[in-house]
Amino acid sequence: MSRCDFKIVLLGSEHVGKTSLVIRFVNCNFNSSTPYQNTIGAAFCAKSMHVNGKDFNVGIWDTAGSERYEAMTRMYYRGAHAAIICYEPSSLESWTRLRHWLQELRTVEEDCKVYLCGTKKDLLDMGAVERQVPEDIVATYSQGLSGHFLTSSKTGENVEEFFTKIVEDCAADNRMMKMVEEARVKLQKEEAAYKNKNKDYCFC
Repeated sequence: MSRCDFKIVLLGSEHVGKTSLVIRFVNCNFNSSTPYQNTIGAAFCAKSMHVNGKDFNVGIWDTAGSERYEAMTRMYYRGAHAAIICYEPSSLESWTRLRHWLQELRTVEEDCKVYLCGTKKDLLDMGAVERQVPEDIVATYSQGLSGHFLTSSKTGENVEEFFTKIVEDCAADNRMMKMVEEARVKLQKEEAAYKNKNKDYCFC
């Protein structure tokens, strides 16, 4: 994949399921037997998407949730078109930290679209955990942002729909699309210049 049209960053505390969300979206996979591992800095994944009759390459940065890596992860926020802040509905602590992640994001990338993502919906549906974050509070807080989805990385519920909505919103943003088109043209020129520069070399 030679270009990234839209950059999406994932933020949120440890153990909320950010990495599982990315893996479910990119690879359509969930492995409950894999032991938990902290993300260090950020992990990158990419996926091609066809939305509203157009093809887009989406880059996703899954940032570390541990406080020890915060200074490192801020650099990955820069240039983000959209951000997903994850929390667990059964964890009041993860919801309380959500405001912190939003403030951290806004200090670096003020204008990117922000979405909230409640994770592990399957556990709520099964009754395996109890909701600690009231739905009305989530709805009120979400009003000032770009949207909210409740997802399950295990079953895949709402995951594809969530990322599709984000890309649709980005594609509908005229200012953002102008930057995407300009970046595509610049990349094409750079690739053409590189090929022209190297066409006379023989690597026999």
